Amino acid sequence: MYILINVPRKKNFEKPLYSDKDGIRFATPKIVAEYRAKRLKCKTLADISCGIGGQTIFFAKECDLVYAIEIDPKKIEYARKNCELHDIDNVIFICGDALSPDVIEQIPKVDVIFSDPARPAEEKKRKVISLEPGIPNVISAYSDKADNFVFEAPPQMPPERIQFDCEREYLSLDGQLNRLTLYFGNLKQCERSAVSLPDGAYIGSTDITYDVKETQNIKRYAYEPQPSVVKAEMLPQLAGSIKKDIANVDVELFKIDKKRLLLTSNTQFKNAMMKHNYSVFQVTDFEPEAINSILKRHDVGTVVLRAGVDPADYWTIRNEIENGLSGENTIHLFVKDEKAILCEVI
Repeated sequence: MYILINVPRKKNFEKPLYSDKDGIRFATPKIVAEYRAKRLKCKTLADISCGIGGQTIFFAKECDLVYAIEIDPKKIEYARKNCELHDIDNVIFICGDALSPDVIEQIPKVDVIFSDPARPAEEKKRKVISLEPGIPNVISAYSDKADNFVFEAPPQMPPERIQFDCEREYLSLDGQLNRLTLYFGNLKQCERSAVSLPDGAYIGSTDITYDVKETQNIKRYAYEPQPSVVKAEMLPQLAGSIKKDIANVDVELFKIDKKRLLLTSNTQFKNAMMKHNYSVFQVTDFEPEAINSILKRHDVGTVVLRAGVDPADYWTIRNEIENGLSGENTIHLFVKDEKAILCEVI
């Protein structure tokens, strides 16, 4: 029995997919699958741990032939049905352990091996060694089948925790960190890269850099980098791209806390690698009642609280700040050293 499940909006497939709830939960969003398939466009590709086939569908659209391998019989049937649903007929499905000799011998020489390995659902600190099948094991098992390997890894892992000779590509989707993809062989373009979807902006570690100085004073404008840029540790490259577009722009680093940072400038500019561009509305003491009075005078209705407050106190503080607000404007409120920084998105 096959069950068609409507895909959540963030996955954005045109048709429902055959799956169970776990399959949909871990399926690659359409826009990510399209992007990755275009980057890996080749004649033949093997998709290890293909799951319900969301990524397989787009590999098949870009490649002449795809081998889809999955150890779970239920998922491989979902993948088969999903490819049929999307009129895909150039995929060979193989059910079995990707590291077993009987599966390996069914795969001929291919251009690319792609693997989206399973990882523990609960793990406090994401580790490469927790991936299954493991990256070294896959490379060893398929070393005579392909020269180019690609792996998906937990995006929470910083670059220094990945001890392989590969490109570490961090990807943001709609302003949220979404994927970390590791490219080996000729697919490696640089050491680190950051991508922002849906606009497709890209920065590589070999791009021009600029030394961003840290400041304790917020300026007229603030810019929130995409999380992929921050996670890839590529603020110097981002600043370099800004300076390339506007040579005389003044841009400095303004750290809010351990989790939040902004770039700040007295110059207004646009850059595709920014999650938000802000006009700094006001800086005042972090006193909810006083902030509430200020916002009532400026037609504000909603406050996005961007502060490292105790989660148990979050809604108490936010409700106090928003009490009685009925305007149309939205303010992003950052807190640094007991100072409230009120920002409007521009």
